[in-house]
Amino acid sequence: MAGRSISPQAYTRICRVALALLCVIVVTGAAVRLTGSGLGCTDWPRCNSERFIDVSSTHGAIEQVNRLFTGLVAAAVVLAVLAAMIRRPRRRDLTLLAWGLVAGVIGQIVLGGIVVLTDLHPLANQGHFILSMVLIANALVLVRRSQEDDGKRLPVVSAIQERMVWALMVMGTLALVTGTVVTGTGPHAGDERAQRFDFSIVTVSRIHGVTVIATLLLCLALAVQFRRVSLEVRSVQSALETVLAVGVLQATVGYVQYFNDVPALLVGVHIAGATAFFASLMQLVLATRSPRAHRVEPSLEMAAR
Repeated sequence: MAGRSISPQAYTRICRVALALLCVIVVTGAAVRLTGSGLGCTDWPRCNSERFIDVSSTHGAIEQVNRLFTGLVAAAVVLAVLAAMIRRPRRRDLTLLAWGLVAGVIGQIVLGGIVVLTDLHPLANQGHFILSMVLIANALVLVRRSQEDDGKRLPVVSAIQERMVWALMVMGTLALVTGTVVTGTGPHAGDERAQRFDFSIVTVSRIHGVTVIATLLLCLALAVQFRRVSLEVRSVQSALETVLAVGVLQATVGYVQYFNDVPALLVGVHIAGATAFFASLMQLVLATRSPRAHRVEPSLEMAAR
């Protein structure tokens, strides 16, 4: 790659492609489970003992397409690493973040094998989804950093608001985790022979509902804080509005699917919404700091209290 280089703008575009693919594969993975195709391929990394690739059955084809799509994701994150090395100016933080994507995708490939070899154990499926969220978080940081100047990032909000944003991030993540427990207990296992969590679906759904409501209430409390202080931080306010909007839509879909015997299509929409909700939370966290930021005036921070 001697003599080759790419601009910061071109590198950002590469990172955005990797981020988009990482989001899409969450939905395609959900489609495998919701169509009952989780064991369409009974072996790993081969589809079965006879063929490496086998699309002779509908379930096998769906599972195989998802596996092949994983190859596109892997290519995208490898490209992000290679491009980071020829980006001008070259930055160590971007290279490390890009390598984080590679490590995460390798982890996903291994976890995918464990999911198949354990006959779709819900704990393995749960880990698969959570690692996807970690990868999306990594990719969002990479995209944002690639658009910013290098340097120390300082808060653009008051200390109490930054703590509240992190509390919202933790509560929102807890809502996602409890959601995976509901999924692991519910009917859409990926195959009728798959093991499920031995919990009451009513109980885990109620627990998940409580975490969702707590997340939305915390989001509203944070919105009141921003309105009362009247900070000139439009990007943070916009990110918070997105979190609230996506959260309300996601909660609505969740309740509709629950009271309609969790149809597969709505579950798929809910999983896509969960991905969008987590991404919006990450965008909010990232918006609270900037390399060119100045700390909030003490008087404003006191007003927030």
